[in-house]
Amino acid sequence: MTVDATPPPQPPPPPPPHLPPPELPPGLVAEYLESARSQLGVLAGLAERLVAAGSDRDVIDALRRETHKVHGSAGSYGFMEASRLAAGMEATVKDWAARPDEPDVERGSLARWFVKRLAELLGLEVPDASAAPPAPPPVQSEPLPRGGPPPRPAPRPPTQRPVARPARAAPPALSPKPTEPSVVASAGAAQVPEVIYVEDDAALAELLEYGLRARGYRFLAYRNGRDALRELLALDVQGTHPLLLLDVDLPALDGYSILGALDRERPGTYRVVFTTVHGAEEEQLRGLEAGALDYLVKPISLRVALEKIKRWVGGGR
Repeated sequence: MTVDATPPPQPPPPPPPHLPPPELPPGLVAEYLESARSQLGVLAGLAERLVAAGSDRDVIDALRRETHKVHGSAGSYGFMEASRLAAGMEATVKDWAARPDEPDVERGSLARWFVKRLAELLGLEVPDASAAPPAPPPVQSEPLPRGGPPPRPAPRPPTQRPVARPARAAPPALSPKPTEPSVVASAGAAQVPEVIYVEDDAALAELLEYGLRARGYRFLAYRNGRDALRELLALDVQGTHPLLLLDVDLPALDGYSILGALDRERPGTYRVVFTTVHGAEEEQLRGLEAGALDYLVKPISLRVALEKIKRWVGGGR
């Protein structure tokens, strides 16, 4: 009798935890991970505060905001498992917020586990909660206007610029960004932003900025709903109809309120597309019934978003 010495087949290796979208340069993913490292520190600090006081409403609300951001941005950079984990945690924290005084809920322990698992999925070390930065405030007091693309060498004077779309510039390097925001001139329609986006998640804002710059679009960006509305009401669009990518869940003023105010004060000026993690059918119908052109569900695929923007606005490469 012979004995088969062939070793049993080994299971296939697990897939890599992160497959970055091919359109993203490594430098942009590295920037995201750096911001995610800081965000993990905030989450670790919130977890420890929940261990000490599990019914603290302010801490629960801050945890909901931070998990919401991870849900929306991680998948856009290719970390789909981290995005799904954050989606589940966000739903859990919303339940905590609805019943903050419910006994026998180990909020702190679950939050600690979430931070540990999230760090594993992102390939980062679990942060030291004792050195964690405080959670960011729910509302930013100042707008963060950003413009693009950067000026080309030796631009023509506004009076000599052709009405047709200029040639698209190559994607810019991921070097430090300018400290001064670009200013949109009012010399004519060729100077008006083609795309405006309002997004409070810094990681998603960076992703959209990269994509729009790479395609050569003129754009502006804001991070606070109330500040964005003030600027949108005052912006001279020179008879054009810029595309407005509007996050539903914004600090200070939500996307539906902004759209309602624009419909009252400047009807038909902007073509609005909502962006949000809430992709259920009823949520999308609510946005369309409110007057939105379309809906982008987070995590956002930059490639898909840019293709849709090309169809809505035109141009692009």
